[in-house]
Amino acid sequence: MPRGATSAERGAAPGPDRRGASTDAPATASLALPAPDVAAALGTREGGLTEREAGARLASIGRNELPPPRRRSGARRALAQVTHPMAILLWAAAGLSFASAMPQLGWAIVLVVVVNGAVGAWQEHRGDRALAALEALMPRRARVLRGGGPREVAAAEVVPGDVLVLAEGDRVVADARIVQATLLRLDVSLLTGESLPVDRDALPCLAPRAVADASCAAPAGATVVTGRARAVVFATGPRTELGRIARLATATRRAPSTLELQVARIVRTVTALAVGMGVAVFALLHVFGAPLWESLLFAIGIIVANVPEGLLPAITITLAANVQRMARRHALVSRLSAVETLGAVDVICTDKTGTLTENALSVERVWTPGPAGRGGPAGSDGPADAGAAGRRLLAAAALANDAHVGPTGGSADPIDRALLAAAAAARLEPAALRRACPRLAEAPFDARRRRMSVVVRAGPPLAATTAGPVAIVKGAPLAVLERCTRVADGAGVRAMDDAGRAEVLEVHDALAARGLRLVAVAIREDGGALAGRDADAVERDLTLLGLVALADPPRAGVGAALAACARAGVRVTIVTGDHGLTARAVAEAVGLWTAGWRVVDGSALEALAEPALEALLEASAGLVFARVTPEQKLRLVRAYQRLGHVVAVTGDGVNDAPALHAANVGVAMGRAGTDVARAAADVVLLDDDFSTIVAAVEGGRTTFANVRKFLAYVLTSNVPEIAPFLAMVVLHVPPALGILQILAIDLGTDMLPALALGAEPPEPGLMAGPPRARGRRVLDVQLLLRAYGWLGVVEAAACLAAFFAVWWRAGYGLGALQAVTPALLAHAAPAAVAATYREATSAALAAIVCCQVGNVLACRSERTSALRLARPGRLLAAGIAVEVALLLAIVYLPPLQAMFGTAPLPGAAWPWLLACAPATLLADEVGKGIVRGVSRLRRGRVPRRGPER
Repeated sequence: MPRGATSAERGAAPGPDRRGASTDAPATASLALPAPDVAAALGTREGGLTEREAGARLASIGRNELPPPRRRSGARRALAQVTHPMAILLWAAAGLSFASAMPQLGWAIVLVVVVNGAVGAWQEHRGDRALAALEALMPRRARVLRGGGPREVAAAEVVPGDVLVLAEGDRVVADARIVQATLLRLDVSLLTGESLPVDRDALPCLAPRAVADASCAAPAGATVVTGRARAVVFATGPRTELGRIARLATATRRAPSTLELQVARIVRTVTALAVGMGVAVFALLHVFGAPLWESLLFAIGIIVANVPEGLLPAITITLAANVQRMARRHALVSRLSAVETLGAVDVICTDKTGTLTENALSVERVWTPGPAGRGGPAGSDGPADAGAAGRRLLAAAALANDAHVGPTGGSADPIDRALLAAAAAARLEPAALRRACPRLAEAPFDARRRRMSVVVRAGPPLAATTAGPVAIVKGAPLAVLERCTRVADGAGVRAMDDAGRAEVLEVHDALAARGLRLVAVAIREDGGALAGRDADAVERDLTLLGLVALADPPRAGVGAALAACARAGVRVTIVTGDHGLTARAVAEAVGLWTAGWRVVDGSALEALAEPALEALLEASAGLVFARVTPEQKLRLVRAYQRLGHVVAVTGDGVNDAPALHAANVGVAMGRAGTDVARAAADVVLLDDDFSTIVAAVEGGRTTFANVRKFLAYVLTSNVPEIAPFLAMVVLHVPPALGILQILAIDLGTDMLPALALGAEPPEPGLMAGPPRARGRRVLDVQLLLRAYGWLGVVEAAACLAAFFAVWWRAGYGLGALQAVTPALLAHAAPAAVAATYREATSAALAAIVCCQVGNVLACRSERTSALRLARPGRLLAAGIAVEVALLLAIVYLPPLQAMFGTAPLPGAAWPWLLACAPATLLADEVGKGIVRGVSRLRRGRVPRRGPER
């Protein structure tokens, strides 16, 4: 299509109009003024400001820069990471440990807090970079007129009243009113989402809702595609459209992820439980006359046993492992907690261009008129299948074309590039065409004519009937058709009567209704007299060659990905800055559009009150929002969130940054996306493919399931860690575990198997059902009953049985053990008794670890029998091996024996200890069988109760 044509001029949906919406911003008043009056209104001259005037304005108004972000200092970030409830609890436990002369325990707890804090602070430091990326979009230099002459100045020193000198390839540094323009076209996609360059001129226009929509404005951040211009700056820095979006993005509070909320809830629950039990044990022992230091020791033991010290690092490392897995599937995650949130996503607000489509226009159909009365849409073919008439049409379109040959030619107009590619597909070499038919004259595209024309020397590719020059006219179909008096059909040339004109319009309407962009091509063969005449005289009595329909094709595999979303219960809403017809055509092409879907224009969206908008979102089968502004896209995200949905938003431009930042999960494009979008997002698609989003959702669901798996595994061992201290209070016996032995389990033997559970592959059927309810907790009653009420009790029984078995074998019954307990607690027991105690605690420790081996195999699935699952992977097998190896090292290596208070176990004890693993696995199978049976009974009762409400 000729340069400067909007999509309306190409016959598709309406292009950017000069909206009449008013604005209160006084700076935009210059938009409605005639070009000669603009300079005076903005306090400048045609030759620009003087250096003194520019300096004074710079001092008064400020630099042309976006304001720096308000971010927490590194010290405040670090402080926040080590002062949350669980950290405070661990700090208190560490302090009590130092006060109780247990420095090893104190330093171990401090290390846990510091590592957790460092990981959290690092993640926060990576997170909020949107404003820095916006600043990077601002060019460093700009050409302005100062004192009547051109000068190049730093972009930050441009002030209102400066006259910008713009040329092809320049990026606009400030919002400016155009006062002179020649064939000017701007790429404003970063601000509006419009997929094609738009025309800009110096004619006055009414102030629109956004400066980027004004046809006489050059907004900051736009790029000059073609032409040249002069423009007077009326807004700089934070007062520009780019600055407004920056404020919107940074003022938008990021929604916390579901995992962040749930981990905070787990921390509060565990903290309250640990403190409550610790205080209760301390008070109970003190009431019964125990010494103060002894009561304090046991209270610390209860607190340490209740706090899963490895929980936060395990969650962090598990999320990081899933991030690596997703990166292999071309999804790069910048915020770890977003991985889990993806699993709860039930609404995806996706843009069209580049996500659902290839973001590359291509010629889809070539229509040439047939013999009178036999035309119609069925006569359309692709460029590779074009007949002689179609090849002639494509040859003419390639000659009336300002794109350079090759994929990286000088013209950025995507339609001109697509026409050249179509000619090549039809076996027409553009360079050879131009040599055979050199251009003699041209009338560039004009927005009022909506046409361009060239005069070329006739040659064989055009199959001209005359040896003289030939005029080729290309433009919007209706604008070309009004100048046509003849039609070139398969039999020759015939007059265009009313029936012929109606035939062309029928084809036009049928193709335009599919959202295709249309170009009409016509010729005139009048000999050499054409070369010296003006455009109006040349563009008369034309012969229509046909129409070319262009489309941005859907990405390969996007249809299957959308079908997967439907099966998974994830609703997809298209939100685009492009036109409604084009967006609908894409929705139809990818199989998304079905009965009940509707298109809502941005202006209609603007008119909806919040209750009406929420009703629309809930009641509609499917929605396409077209021509939306950044504020409207942000409004949609918030409306969905108010309705209880977990929202993922895709985007690639500056205009998408506020919505990306506010969404539960922001998804930016890695290839075509801007730095702004990538910095505001949580996930970056390295291949810009919607299918990757579906893979990311599956990864999120897998992460949620895996977090529950390792939570069940880690929390189960809390019960046998608490049981020794409860037995101590109830039975008046020494604790079956030392505090450092508890830490050896939580931070040593349990850690790698827990991480292996976090890296488990997805279970079959994970994407065959709806996402989990937003309110479903990672740590719910079902998981607590399994960990604390069943498997934990089994492990606690094994732990205490092993402990008492060692004493019984040594000849100590309950009474005898109670008799030596005071001496053991005071560290004054005879050496033989102390040795037996160390052996007994070693047996209790070994029993718990062996039970955890069976537990880790049981926790691979919440419902499915472990016997039906695939064999454990290498990581899980390695975790079990390391778990057993660490146990043996703690029990048999003298340095570790001294640290953890253990002693070697006799060989006869190991068969009984190793039996703990299958016993725990068997107990879990019994529990799963009970749960499955209860579920079947409930399902069986539903029909008798009637339908659920």
